Parts: sequence; structure tokens; C-alpha cells
Amino acid sequence: MSSKKKQIPLRLSENLYNAIAAWAEDDFRSVNGQIEYLLTECVRQRKKNGKYVSEHLDEPIELDIE
Repeated sequence: MSSKKKQIPLRLSENLYNAIAAWAEDDFRSVNGQIEYLLTECVRQRKKNGKYVSEHLDEPIELDIE
């Protein structure tokens, strides 16, 4: 049985995209694969203990990328 994937448009800041792209390269994944991996882990964590990975998930973050 094949698993269908839903395609969605996603807008990211340039800094966030660059951070995810660098992380993906370190993990030998595509950017899309890295985003899917991170979302899957976040959902898994939420199901595990009812909490998000961060208590401040909805707060804007500043990425220190040079």
C-alpha cells in the first residue's frame, strides 16, 4: 500500500531556510526531507507527553546566522 503525501506551499524567511538547509546537509537530507523529519519529530514528541518540544514554540525566534 503506497502512502500519498500532501503537497503544501510553505513560506520561510531566508534565515530560517538557510539554517534548515545547512542542517539538512549535515544530516544528508534534502531541505524538504529535513522539514518533514522535524515536523514528524515534533508531532511524535507532542503525542508522547502532550507538550511541544519548546514551551515557547509560538514566540518568534532570532536566528544567529552569518
